[in-house]
Amino acid sequence: MHSQYRLSSFLIMKKICLLVTLLISLVAVKSNAQDKFATWQALGAFHTVMSETFHPAEKGQFDPIKQRSGEMVDKAALLEKSAIPAQFDKPEIRAALKTLKSKTTALNKIVLKKAKNEKINAALVSVHDTFHEIVGLCTEDKESH
Repeated sequence: MHSQYRLSSFLIMKKICLLVTLLISLVAVKSNAQDKFATWQALGAFHTVMSETFHPAEKGQFDPIKQRSGEMVDKAALLEKSAIPAQFDKPEIRAALKTLKSKTTALNKIVLKKAKNEKINAALVSVHDTFHEIVGLCTEDKESH
């Protein structure tokens, strides 16, 4: 009985250590992303609009993107024209910024034509994927993204 108690305590401690390690890793990844946004303010500004429109759409709420698609185009244009921090200034990022601007413009046109939510969602997901491509390219440690 005493050995079962030790084994049970050991397993509980092992699980706690694993959970703490996981939480620390998640905080580090979030911190790394926040550092990018602090270093490159235009990226952070775009992220704000992306987050406030994409996450509601995931839940079937399309009013935020319908109301802010023009703002998203503006933020993508500002991001493309912004001074890219030296550590992120790569041809791949510049190309992805052009793609982001193009995709946000296409999304806005779809919204203005009052397309069905499914079509808006597909375009928004594409914009989101391109945004995450840019964030990934800004990450030295590809494993943390």
